[in-house]
Amino acid sequence: MKIVVLIKQVPDTYEDRKLNTATGILERDASEKVIDDVSERALEVALTYKDGDKSTEVVALSMGPASTTDSLRKALASGADSAVHVLDEGLDGSDLGWTASALAAAITRTGFDVVIAGNESTDGRGGVIPAMLAERLGIAHLSYLNSVDLTDSTASGIRSGEDGTSTVHVALPAVLSVTDRNPEPRFPNFKGIMGAKKKPLETVTVADLGIDPAFPGLARSVVLSTVVKPAKTAGTKVVDEGNAGVELADFLAAQRLI
Repeated sequence: MKIVVLIKQVPDTYEDRKLNTATGILERDASEKVIDDVSERALEVALTYKDGDKSTEVVALSMGPASTTDSLRKALASGADSAVHVLDEGLDGSDLGWTASALAAAITRTGFDVVIAGNESTDGRGGVIPAMLAERLGIAHLSYLNSVDLTDSTASGIRSGEDGTSTVHVALPAVLSVTDRNPEPRFPNFKGIMGAKKKPLETVTVADLGIDPAFPGLARSVVLSTVVKPAKTAGTKVVDEGNAGVELADFLAAQRLI
């Protein structure tokens, strides 16, 4: 079994996000860069399967700037066998379509039995990359899985919906996207951290992937304008002097909340 896990490096979830108002691109240097929590949970799903089948190969794959290497090294320290870093200046500011095209090419080049990703990243929150990958790879996609059960030929899991939960399954190869309801990730130990330095980490470019940079570039989305989110204003304060109920009702009615 060869499992490719998509790793996304994002600005620290607990810090403010900032956009470059000139380019409309996220300022990734404005805060500490970490592996997205849901990516770590996707990796944990793969490593848990590997715990039970030592012949399993887990490959951590990411697309991003040079700093992404740090996140891939952490994935290796956690237990991944190898890593692939898609790094190319032509990918700067990629939209969802361009990102999916590059990742699909990298996954195909690496080879796989199953691809596991988070359902959505905490920076872009597009939530469509796994589905776009499945389309480009020509395979099935199980989405928004709260739990995953893998065998050497099938994948299944539980998905929540507005009307309850569903048990879904698919024959491999397939793309799986998982939610933050999956088990918390393991922490790299000292042995893993030292061993990660000797594990292979390959850097590939658009040219290595055999992608014509002209075609995706022509189709790339362009940010026309950006606006800084306005600061929050003070809310309406109601002091109870015997008529607070009426004031509150009037406020809710004015806001069309009742």
